[in-house]
Amino acid sequence: MKALEIRPRVQECLDEFIKDQRPTLNKVSPSLDPLADFAHEFLSGGKRLRAAFCYWGYIGAGGKDCQEIISAATALELLQACALVHDDVMDASDTRRGKPSIHKRFETMHQDSKWLGDKKQFGGGGAILLGDLLLSWADEMLMNSKLDATSLFRGKKIYDLMRTELMAGQYLDIFEQARGGGSIENALNVIRYKSAKYTIERPLHLGGALATDDSQILQSYTNYGLPLGEAFQLRDDVLGVFGDPSETGKPAGDDLREGKRTVLIEMTYQKANSGQKQILDDNFGKDLDLAGVEKVREVVTQTGALGEVENMISSLFDQSQKALAEANITAQAKEAFSELALAATSRRV
Repeated sequence: MKALEIRPRVQECLDEFIKDQRPTLNKVSPSLDPLADFAHEFLSGGKRLRAAFCYWGYIGAGGKDCQEIISAATALELLQACALVHDDVMDASDTRRGKPSIHKRFETMHQDSKWLGDKKQFGGGGAILLGDLLLSWADEMLMNSKLDATSLFRGKKIYDLMRTELMAGQYLDIFEQARGGGSIENALNVIRYKSAKYTIERPLHLGGALATDDSQILQSYTNYGLPLGEAFQLRDDVLGVFGDPSETGKPAGDDLREGKRTVLIEMTYQKANSGQKQILDDNFGKDLDLAGVEKVREVVTQTGALGEVENMISSLFDQSQKALAEANITAQAKEAFSELALAATSRRV
């Protein structure tokens, strides 16, 4: 089985879960229908990387394919949806995957219905609450996955740590953005906790812990997953500056407008001469048009920062592959992890 062939099973699990939640929401009020609708639409599609890493972490540790592990892995897609909905509110992002973000959907609903009050406040509030609901549902799906109690007890410890690290990383992200950045080291710390651990290492740990209590396997997952997770986020940082909107689903240079202090940007500032720094200061974090985006892109390229980040991605990828070769896990999982590594670091969306 190919690494990402579980995607239809994950989608089916999500569809069924939302369907089962609708009666509960309707008992409260029919006015909650949009929450279920928006959640269902938001949860449709995607590469399902976190679910895939969790699933293959389970298989690699000796677990056997079953619906129970699909349900447990799918819980991470609900957690991811929560993070994305909240992230779009914090970043004031109007789009996600080429469609209106959740807070914009709530804003439009408010406007079209000619309701009282401020549509932006309603939109932000609605999105935050839907994100909270998705977070609650993630816990519910994991704990009701029907895996045995001992396995769930091991897994829940990792899941709890994963959520804490994610929220801590999210805070560090807005903290660095607010204070104007600090250093490449700080930016690397943000990506480690906001993305690298949460996207790959902890899903691997969760899947592994649901199958076994072998600490050596979990360590091998760290050796493989952490550098790969950092490479994943570095690729995302590059796409945030140079990505094609038709492929990323985000406006060109969106990270530049938001003033995100990524490793790529911190490295650019570090390498820039006085004239280049002035261009960055005049444009970074501003409401840029395409000409302004192109000016910053030129500086990022001219300083050599883009090339250095690409080298970092390659080096981290190689490090993860070396660790994978040395890992004492099933051959089927090793093949899947090789595919997933390429999907994570060479992606365009």
